[in-house]
Amino acid sequence: MATHTKCEADVPQGERVGREEKRIFKLRIKISRQILRPLSWEATLRAWQVLGRPGLETAGDPDGRLCCSSCFATYTLADGEQPARASSIGVLPRALSGRDDCPWRRQGVTSTCLPVLHLLELLGSALRPALAAHRAAPSAPGAFTCHHAFGGWGTLVNPTGLALCPKTGRVVVAHDGRRRVKIFDSGGGCAHQFGEKGEAAQDIRYPLDVTVTNDCHVVVTDAGDRSIKVFDFFGQVKLVIEGQFSLPWGVETTPQNGVVVTDAEAGSLHLLEVDFPEGILWRTQKLQVHLSNPRGVAVSWLTGAIAVLDYPLGPGPGGTTVKVFSPSMQLIGQVDTFGLSLFFPSRITASAVTFDHQGNVIVADTSSQAVLCLGKPEEFPVLKPMITHGLSHPVALTFTKENSLLVLDSAAHSIKVYKADWG
Repeated sequence: MATHTKCEADVPQGERVGREEKRIFKLRIKISRQILRPLSWEATLRAWQVLGRPGLETAGDPDGRLCCSSCFATYTLADGEQPARASSIGVLPRALSGRDDCPWRRQGVTSTCLPVLHLLELLGSALRPALAAHRAAPSAPGAFTCHHAFGGWGTLVNPTGLALCPKTGRVVVAHDGRRRVKIFDSGGGCAHQFGEKGEAAQDIRYPLDVTVTNDCHVVVTDAGDRSIKVFDFFGQVKLVIEGQFSLPWGVETTPQNGVVVTDAEAGSLHLLEVDFPEGILWRTQKLQVHLSNPRGVAVSWLTGAIAVLDYPLGPGPGGTTVKVFSPSMQLIGQVDTFGLSLFFPSRITASAVTFDHQGNVIVADTSSQAVLCLGKPEEFPVLKPMITHGLSHPVALTFTKENSLLVLDSAAHSIKVYKADWG
């Protein structure tokens, strides 16, 4: 009997197409894993464009699984679940250029895939080498060193806001998980969480910042429905303030138990007086109306001064301006990116601001992945690096009563605890 060898022409067309798709799929994975890692960031972007535009849609695996079109990681969906489209549009180009993705424009699932963030961390030293000289130098007495960290991917997802409870010392974080607010105990363990992701008034769609009042109420700015939401410390909603803000962003508690809020779209700063236990809004006062695009805000418990991070309007990378006002809202200090560049060898892009216990203004810098002390407002700028290594994308800062500095690192999805090293 004559044997018949199966040739390519005998293979059905559908099967041949499936083989070719599988071959291309495996080749894409191989290239992404073996080539992208050692390339410069410019070459990485070019290679990524050849492999396919990142994050535009969810690609299909010939074996029936799904894969992320940014990182090619495969996964499966539960019954009835739909693949998320546009879940990480522009994440890689924006991350590599140091620009944040617009949070309120992202639709559906807002979480970024982990391999893209790992790629950013691998390329971080090549992208932002400005503080190399400082990082090579030994730590001076008084410099802050990292003692421990907690959180991590899965426990936190793209965190945006950080606060401390003044009574219990617990750490409160706003993030992109299914429950938007997570509370950690002093040891870094998760005590509880609340704030369901949803469309109801008491749900939290997209939190931008969080603060804890003197009587332990949690206040969250929600960009999803442009509101401010107040919860007790156990997660029961007490008050929802809607219709008064265009885009509430930064939020902070004052020593008098008021709440200051920045409105990024309206260019204004507001003071809210609230009866938190009863959930009653007493008064809303506009403190400033001539800001450009205010985001982060901090209040000094020593002097009552208010610091605001103001971003320029319009296209382009622009810069940031740190403005400090007295309790009577007189401008007492101001410094911008250009002014800081005269004293520091790298571009500084402030992403967070706080005060230390001596009244110094402290900012997080995403351009050089550092934390810097700008000095007291009347002394601007007295520039002193405090943390120059170990950070990927710092987005929030706060000091504990013991003078430890907590840094929320969004790219690492964790809180890092720094203490002054006087040795």
